[in-house]
Amino acid sequence: MRVIHEMKLVGRLASGADEWSCPTCGRRIALRQPPDPDLTVLEAGDESAVHVGVIEPGAAVTTAEKYGLGPVQDIPRPRRQQPDRPAQTPDEADRAWLAALGIAWGDDGEAA
Repeated sequence: MRVIHEMKLVGRLASGADEWSCPTCGRRIALRQPPDPDLTVLEAGDESAVHVGVIEPGAAVTTAEKYGLGPVQDIPRPRRQQPDRPAQTPDEADRAWLAALGIAWGDDGEAA
């Protein structure tokens, strides 16, 4: 079972994105709202934990369950690309992982 950490809204960046921070592990993200949504990880923190953004302290577990994350178990994570290696087309294990997430991948190396 994965640990749930609460992310707290700490401010707004010059880009207009909201900055969220996890006081438990130090994870920091910049989250830009629609119409041009974007999420940028500023500090990785504990990547094995599930992070839930909450406005009300102590509500992480309730919030996670409300959105179908609880009880939190294993969440598939992509393999990290080595920075010194060029991106490659997915192998069979990668394609199976993508398929489990509902993403089709064509033989030409592009998402279908």
